[in-house]
Amino acid sequence: DLLRWLQAGGQIAIHDATNSTIERRGALISRLKSEADVNLLFVESICTDKDIINRNIKLKTQSPDYVGIDPEIAEADFRARLRNYERAYRTIGAAEEKLDVQYCKIIDVGKKVIAYNIQGFLESQVVFYLMQMNLESRVIYVTRHGESEDNAAGRIGGDASLAPNGTRYARALARFIDRRRVEFAAEVEENNRRLAHFMASGTSSGSNSEPESVASHASGASTSYSMPSSLRRHVQPDFEIWTSMLKRTMETVEFFDLLRYRIKNIRSLNEIYAGKCEGMTYEEIAREYPDEYEARQLDKFYYRYPGIGGESYADVVLRLQQVIVELERIRHSVLLVTHRAMARTLLSYFMDISTTHMPDMDLPLGFIYGCEPRPFGNHLRVWRYDLNLDDFEEIDASSVLKIRYPKIIMHEHVAAPPSLPSPAETAYSSKN
Repeated sequence: DLLRWLQAGGQIAIHDATNSTIERRGALISRLKSEADVNLLFVESICTDKDIINRNIKLKTQSPDYVGIDPEIAEADFRARLRNYERAYRTIGAAEEKLDVQYCKIIDVGKKVIAYNIQGFLESQVVFYLMQMNLESRVIYVTRHGESEDNAAGRIGGDASLAPNGTRYARALARFIDRRRVEFAAEVEENNRRLAHFMASGTSSGSNSEPESVASHASGASTSYSMPSSLRRHVQPDFEIWTSMLKRTMETVEFFDLLRYRIKNIRSLNEIYAGKCEGMTYEEIAREYPDEYEARQLDKFYYRYPGIGGESYADVVLRLQQVIVELERIRHSVLLVTHRAMARTLLSYFMDISTTHMPDMDLPLGFIYGCEPRPFGNHLRVWRYDLNLDDFEEIDASSVLKIRYPKIIMHEHVAAPPSLPSPAETAYSSKN
């Protein structure tokens, strides 16, 4: 199945198996010798740190493999599995090197990396990517900038300043992140306390339970964030804020305290460039460039805006590769204040949304998406800004990342302005 997938156009396939003996690896090597244009790269993870091993064993007992099983029984079973593997295990080495095989050893979660005979662009990129991984507790927050003057006018691209509602959003965003830093530190503290208790006693309070309320650590007041001394060590690592180089994102972070946050302006986070369509409304594009408008609807991912420097979503993916690698490497929380196409690309990566659907994700202004890397997949939380409350409220994340399939409008039918998205999806939520 894996080989058929590669031959059908796949680039990288992962054969997720133990392959812990020389004989087993030899069988794979022999099988692949007859396959044209298929290169083999073994990835071996070695851990000698007893604290990491014990922590990961406890996490493994909370994995899907052990749902509904008593934690003590699950731990005993997993330790028995480890002993069985250890008896037969032979590390990659001379036997594979004689066969000119490529391999990468990752020791103690990236503290040491050994790469052997790495050849080719994809293989080198895989090794580089694996070197960035870490297990630190952190959140990657993604939000669009506050409403700009061009948003209010329904114009795409450009470099406009914030509109008045955008400035209100910027102030509320700074207050929210101040509050979330304290809340997340309390969540980490509580999770560490539970895990330490679990490791000491061999019992668990339940893998599906949520951390206890952090009200005792963060009073909930929107203007005061006192920090208990027990949490300070979790808040001390830098919290970074990344924006694009466009005015509307840089103005959105003007109300953050520079003594508490490191702000970086990154050109790779700029909005997708619309070429000669910059500054136009969708109605104007449909009327003045009907062929371009139709082509974009038919293939939004690969469609490239006309004119010098015009980009496609495929171009954006390439542009954001180094940003994503840095987000995997970073060991503390970060807030990205960026644009719709960038937010779509980043959230598609972290939440495993295909490129087919990515360009049609409905991501209006006024939402914050918090992706927390966890042992068994990224966890998403979402907050929505309410204009009347001038604050954020958490909403159900499962209902947020919607795909909006636009109606395809052929150019010969566009005599009058077609039914199009609201101006750059600008409307903030407000309660009646």
